[in-house]
Amino acid sequence: MAMQSQVKDRLAPLGEKELAFFHEHGYYLLKKGCSEDLVDAFNGHIHSIRSADEIAEWALPKKGGQEVNDKDRFSVRLFNPHKHDGFSRQIMKLPVVRGALAQMMGDEAVCVQSMYFYKEPGSPGQAPHQDYYYIKDDPKSMIAAWIALEELVDEENGCLWVIPGTHKLGLLPHGKVTNLEEHESWTDETEGVDLAQEIPVVMEKGDILFFHELLIHSSYKNRSKDRWRRSFVCHYIRNDSSVLFREDLRVKYPLY
Repeated sequence: MAMQSQVKDRLAPLGEKELAFFHEHGYYLLKKGCSEDLVDAFNGHIHSIRSADEIAEWALPKKGGQEVNDKDRFSVRLFNPHKHDGFSRQIMKLPVVRGALAQMMGDEAVCVQSMYFYKEPGSPGQAPHQDYYYIKDDPKSMIAAWIALEELVDEENGCLWVIPGTHKLGLLPHGKVTNLEEHESWTDETEGVDLAQEIPVVMEKGDILFFHELLIHSSYKNRSKDRWRRSFVCHYIRNDSSVLFREDLRVKYPLY
């Protein structure tokens, strides 16, 4: 009875047209899915964690598992804050996110990964890729929810770019990054795709972009002089799915 009550209370924010768009194109932009006040509070909360005299072990800025310089407090992403921080878990399970994911997946979703990105001016983006290449799940059901935490996220400060419909191509080969001027070198890049088909996804504060695990997406260098591109990104799978190979992402966090 308790579960039935929870399902009854679950939101259904997407209509048939919105769901059809997601399934056809592999992504959907939900405008103002998160309130600006909540975004501001969350940004302030994360800033307080990283600006503390003594940063908690889980929140230390690290690259490749190694702690980096103090100057990187506000440039190196915060990885999996939902595992340790109550505020991050609340953003992870926003009712509108839970409801939209259940509609897209056909059943209740659970979270397996979260990341708070800073992307300061001048920092590179990530080369075109498919999330399934990095996080394999079975059965395939993963969807990312990307929340914009700035007034405007556009081509200048490093918005996401997507190639609509590429989620229907299956997993494609990935190789070394070819454009190191624009993209980080430590990732891999989808091969054999026409990047001329990429389109930018311009977002405002509180917008949420949902996209399929096989959708090819990327970002480019933040070319602005003083505009950051903070975002909070969570990866979700259907409750009956499991992450393969990644022991660090095996725990499923419910959204109710």
